Amino acid sequence: MIFITVKFTVRPEHSDNWLDLVDGFTQATRREPGNLFFEWSRSVDDPHQFVLVEAFRDGEAGKEHVESEHFKAAMDAMSYAVAGRPQIVSTEIPDMQGWGEMGEITPRNPA
Repeated sequence: MIFITVKFTVRPEHSDNWLDLVDGFTQATRREPGNLFFEWSRSVDDPHQFVLVEAFRDGEAGKEHVESEHFKAAMDAMSYAVAGRPQIVSTEIPDMQGWGEMGEITPRNPA
């Protein structure tokens, strides 16, 4: 599995419409056969910062993603809205197929 997180700092005038701006890209990526997940979050500390958490089945699926037309179009569209170059962490996790359960916490009923 290729696991990627990307931190985007967005120009203030684009913060409120960022998720709308990236919606088409998000939906197209989620339809890719090799995509495992593609999820956006907004920082609770900085209203102009968004984090993308994404994963692809393997390196070939990741390659297909960055070579897709929707990826190229999104990079162009986002370049007008970001305040700086996004920060990225990308790594390969062998023998992983997506989310697993966290063993350290189990839901309980309130007392």
